[in-house]
Amino acid sequence: MSNRQLPLALRFPQGARFDRYVADGNEATLAALRAFAAKPAPPGVLLAGASGTGKTHLVMAVAGAASGYALLPLAELGDRVESAIAATRASALVLIDDIDAIAGRHAAEVAMFDLFNRTRDAGGALLISAPGAVPRLALGLPDLASRLASLSLLQLQPLGDDARRRVIHERGAARGMDVGDDVLDFLFRRYPRDLGALLDLLDRLDRETLVRQRRLTVQLVRDVIRNEGE
Repeated sequence: MSNRQLPLALRFPQGARFDRYVADGNEATLAALRAFAAKPAPPGVLLAGASGTGKTHLVMAVAGAASGYALLPLAELGDRVESAIAATRASALVLIDDIDAIAGRHAAEVAMFDLFNRTRDAGGALLISAPGAVPRLALGLPDLASRLASLSLLQLQPLGDDARRRVIHERGAARGMDVGDDVLDFLFRRYPRDLGALLDLLDRLDRETLVRQRRLTVQLVRDVIRNEGE
């Protein structure tokens, strides 16, 4: 797949599609991203939202709908981030997830500034995800902050409880788990309501139900949460 440039051996996540994103309150942003995926317009878009609002899901959905792209999930790259950025070729569409992962890392910020310029000079567009607008990113390189500020800003609003419950139930069903109302009630009383944290917990619960050969119950959730604290 020569038109899809992924650094190193990172896998393309399954199921990250526009039609699987719960948009409650974010319909306009979702529509704008669909249009951007169909026709990326330079210089591009800064997608901002708090943890759990589905930024990575939407970045991957754009990738899945685009005809060609380069993808850099910065938070996953660790010490390889600078070299991965430097090795990324300018493309018609460059997708950068978690730009905040390089905040304060001078060499990586310089490499990102260079990639931004190369993409712009080649007539390409960027989609960059961040936890907030540019002033909140604590970037050390003013020139990079200036480049990011030139992007169109799309904001994601956190989902309400009903929408989060629906996401958890649907993700569980996709894994073959029946996440009943009793389990959901317990989770929303006893666990942080950040959707990202809840989905991480769902991953662990999925593994535990397989290992223990048990269905998902409130007691199993209690056990897993208790073990986390030990």
